[in-house]
Amino acid sequence: GRDVVPAEMSRNVSSRAWHPRRRVTGPGGDRTSEDGWRQETQKETVPQGSCLLMCPAAELREREAQRRLHRFEVLPGTERQRLPRADPTRTVKEYSRPAAGKDCTRPADLRPPAVLYRTVCYLVDNIASSAGLQPWNEVYDFVFDRLRSVRQDMVIQRVGGEACVSVLERTVRFLLYAEYRLSGEPLRCFDPQINRAHLRESLAWLLGCYQLEPGLHSNQEEFEALCLLYNLGSLDALRHALCLPEKLRGSPGVRLALAVNRAFLERNPVRLLRLARPLPFLHSCALHPHLTRCRRDLLLLYSHGLSSRNGRFPLPRLAELLGLGGGSQAAELCQAHGVEVSGDWAVFNKGSFKEAERQPGGGSSYELVGCKQGDRSLASIIHGEP
Repeated sequence: GRDVVPAEMSRNVSSRAWHPRRRVTGPGGDRTSEDGWRQETQKETVPQGSCLLMCPAAELREREAQRRLHRFEVLPGTERQRLPRADPTRTVKEYSRPAAGKDCTRPADLRPPAVLYRTVCYLVDNIASSAGLQPWNEVYDFVFDRLRSVRQDMVIQRVGGEACVSVLERTVRFLLYAEYRLSGEPLRCFDPQINRAHLRESLAWLLGCYQLEPGLHSNQEEFEALCLLYNLGSLDALRHALCLPEKLRGSPGVRLALAVNRAFLERNPVRLLRLARPLPFLHSCALHPHLTRCRRDLLLLYSHGLSSRNGRFPLPRLAELLGLGGGSQAAELCQAHGVEVSGDWAVFNKGSFKEAERQPGGGSSYELVGCKQGDRSLASIIHGEP
């Protein structure tokens, strides 16, 4: 449950902690291996945080004086004052880039693992899931920045084990959900490339933690499958999945993700979209960025396979194959790709197919993704609750 602090939260640093690999120079030359990292950290004093608030006192005072508080952090009733006051229970440490001469390792500025976990739960339960905070792209920007700060504190303190896993699992779920929810937003409101880069980095970090800790983690099947679906067609992701232990590789979630990946590599969009239907909500969010290409490939395939004088196909059936809500949505997609629509029929001709200038409906997909959320709250989704 979200309110139970994982057992290893009380431990700050594990000698088995994993973080994005970095180059280490030593007598043996340049290395990016974990052994090189271990040798280097033996010579370092790993800082241990002592800040028990979500935001260090020094930063809180500085941002208060410089009017850099986010509106989600302002003490109620002081919004109209010349210098709005910070609410210590709502102010969260913001991400700051490492700068020359700036000491990022002061214990008073670092939050220990238990506080980092509590901070993530606050961001999920009180900010991301709040119906009263709008617009949601602003909510996303705030949570995205504060989660990045949490990961920065973890790297500095070499946090590992269950403490690291609990934070990264919630981070990955949030970023996956956000990419789906904001997929139709203009670039000025949401940059999918930046979100994608942080999502892939967090996912790689999480899978690295699984590898370093013995045994099967309770949520590993979920995230191994998410990795395959999000990185659909990636040979590195496929190779990683095929090297998993047999029990994990044969689990239902990973097996279905492997089948979807195979259909994608075989350029079989009909089978892929059929396999996408039983995927859970978050797995469908991971697949969502690839749906546009799959639908395009299906129309191209039918434009060649059914190209004849009588090459007609019923729109309701086509909508079902495409995973769309009805014939009107299928007709709109067909017309965007140069496929003629005559009444309730699509008329395929390989000479008329074209690339769509824009995706009808903003590229969202209620039938294959959105409807699967049901009545589940966002908090329960991000926390991984049934």
